[in-house]
Amino acid sequence: MMRSFLTLLAACAFWAIPATAQQDSGPLRLEITEGVIEPMPFAVPDLVAETARAGEFASRIASVIAADLSGTGLFREIPAQAHIGRITSFDSPVQFADWRAINAQALVTGAVRLDDAGRLVVRFRIHDVFAGQELGRGQQLVGEQDGWRRIAHKVADQVYSRITGEGGYFDSRVVFVSESGPKDRRAKRLAIMDYDGANLSYLTDASTIVLAPRFSPTGDRVLYTSYETGFPRIYLLDVADVGRRVLPTMDGTMSFAPRFSPDGRTVLYSLTQGGNTDLYTMDIASGQSTRLTAAPSIETAPSYSPDGSRIVFESDRSGSPQLYIMEARGGEARRISFGQGRYGTPVWSPRGDMVAFTKQSKGRFHIGVMRTDGSEERLLTASFLDEGPTWAPNGRVIMFTRETRGERGESRLYTVDITGRNLRQVATSGGASDPSWGPLQE
Repeated sequence: MMRSFLTLLAACAFWAIPATAQQDSGPLRLEITEGVIEPMPFAVPDLVAETARAGEFASRIASVIAADLSGTGLFREIPAQAHIGRITSFDSPVQFADWRAINAQALVTGAVRLDDAGRLVVRFRIHDVFAGQELGRGQQLVGEQDGWRRIAHKVADQVYSRITGEGGYFDSRVVFVSESGPKDRRAKRLAIMDYDGANLSYLTDASTIVLAPRFSPTGDRVLYTSYETGFPRIYLLDVADVGRRVLPTMDGTMSFAPRFSPDGRTVLYSLTQGGNTDLYTMDIASGQSTRLTAAPSIETAPSYSPDGSRIVFESDRSGSPQLYIMEARGGEARRISFGQGRYGTPVWSPRGDMVAFTKQSKGRFHIGVMRTDGSEERLLTASFLDEGPTWAPNGRVIMFTRETRGERGESRLYTVDITGRNLRQVATSGGASDPSWGPLQE
């Protein structure tokens, strides 16, 4: 079921730009602020096909690179029909005047060939057009032919990182609930895809209700909630072989809303027993559980901080659902949400500086972010129903579920930048909900 994993070779320098040259002209850099950003014009000509059979990949790889960068809202592709210059040899000097003439600020050039084993070999360079020089060093990637999209995503990650100074997120996957059928009889099953909706595959069938899948920190396992036994129980699934097992809990209890600890060894979850819902942790290896809260209120939707020292969660202990933070071992919790409305589904940013959440206020649902002390709350979306945020690996973009109104309403996945810009629907073949964005792939 799984595609062949890409082999990423060590970066190889085709030539190095002297440090003094970079300092004299100033490096190409896109500053990301909270204001409106004029997208940076860039060009990605088709890769140079260096062997006959590589021709079919030359334009496809360039197309995915361009789509990744354009999809951020930070870059604007200059279409091929506007190109004056032509890249016919990867090793020939770039005629920068041709690219300046069409106002390209960044240029990505590359070449692709098939080696003796039939693997794709892709070389690429990133150029600062107005400085007339290469940005950093060229790199080479090698992978199986069916992994060509991963190669393209990795190139785009490098371009994004070198120009913005931030980590990329294109070579990543999302696990989610795929939905089909009418609203009152909706079939749901776990599915996994590339971040842009490509390479879809299914992890479960539609024989039972499944909810809230969550990736492990290494992306090789998934936690999710299933009603297979009649009660909500937490399952652990191996992505590679789709093997799964139920996590042990006491009879008569309901367990749900699971998340991995940053080291992947512990599950943080909610458990309902005797009408009371509290937070627990479970050691995955031993199955040993520890209770973290013991309040008459409902505690749910917990999420670890990136260093594993604290937990943010949802509780109605103050009379309505609000967000709280406490030490990972339990203890006194501190409320961080104080705006009007109801708050839920908090998730800590991979950067550690923000918490994303769902907010319901005045008949509308929002995806928002705030600092971990509750300050600087900012609502990024508003609709009939937005919920369930999940962070991109670099902490710059949030994916969430949006459901439309009415009997024919359906759920779809959307992304939005943490500044509230660039709202985009993710391409899925049908209804989709409950996304969990995995880490960058190795």
